[in-house]
Amino acid sequence: MTAAALRHDWTRDEVVALFALPFNELLHRAHSVHREHHDPNAVQVSTLLSIKTGGCPEDCGYCPQAARYHTGVKAEKLMSVESVVARAQAAKNAGASRFCMGAAWRSPKDRDVAQVAEIVSAVKALGLETCATLGMLNGEQAKTLKRAGLDYYNHNLDTAPEFYGEIIHTRQYQDRLDTLEHVRQVGLKTCCGGIVGMGETREQRAGLLQTLANLPEHPQSVPINQLVQVPGTPLHGTEALDPFEFVRTIAVARILMPASMVRLSAGRQQMDDAVQALCFFAGANSIFYGEKLLTTGNPDVEHDRALFRRLDLHALEVTEDTDTVHADILETEASGCGHSCGCSAAA
Repeated sequence: MTAAALRHDWTRDEVVALFALPFNELLHRAHSVHREHHDPNAVQVSTLLSIKTGGCPEDCGYCPQAARYHTGVKAEKLMSVESVVARAQAAKNAGASRFCMGAAWRSPKDRDVAQVAEIVSAVKALGLETCATLGMLNGEQAKTLKRAGLDYYNHNLDTAPEFYGEIIHTRQYQDRLDTLEHVRQVGLKTCCGGIVGMGETREQRAGLLQTLANLPEHPQSVPINQLVQVPGTPLHGTEALDPFEFVRTIAVARILMPASMVRLSAGRQQMDDAVQALCFFAGANSIFYGEKLLTTGNPDVEHDRALFRRLDLHALEVTEDTDTVHADILETEASGCGHSCGCSAAA
């Protein structure tokens, strides 16, 4: 991979033009890029656990954990270190290489971050990669998590800048960008993507991906979530996104961010196996593994294993040499390409 393969200057017109390509042409281009940068038959597997559920003061229109919505999600306290470690060990035994921990905070207090740091250290000791999503962070909080052994911080942009105000009113787009900058400054890898199917236009989907690709560094993980409609949330009843449009979104993400792991995240439970297979061909090479994503369903482990067998896919593993499944990206950083390649309610 060469430095020229990575761009941070995509225009909106260029991204919209990619979306508009004939479907087969788009998939061919995306798969070609995918093969240049990744093993086309390997998928990174993560497990996500809600370590502090519900009671969030934000008003994200998609989120069942917002305290103001009546979704049946009850506010719970932060889980104990022992409880989280037991779940992490079970995830590792089931084949996960990364353990992601989500807490429903708008912005954690320093004492909250200290408690999560203890949890991170214990999970890291199991030999798993660690990821957390805790809301907005300041620089010192990011440093605390880095020192504890956190590998990734998830903080999604959710949607295009111009559509953001239609979905969320309790924070600004710049707040998201500021937290990502704090995370990058301390050397944490970023997990950052968004949600599609929230009533946005195709151009706005293009705007989300353009913003992600034009960040100072491409996120190492790019979760692409399909809206999971939860009764009681404002977005319940939104017209469902066409499955092929979702596949197009995966393909464009792969072309724009060649070295990143593009993750099939929330919404997989609503996808049939054929759509998932198209997504893997289009460049998706990461999934969440397990029965639940924070508070919404996910295909069960045995179904995923069967799908992997049918598609001749295998799970990436953390290696002793690198302690990461991103060895290819780390090697590229060392060569001087300039590319240093969040898990909220939909991570």
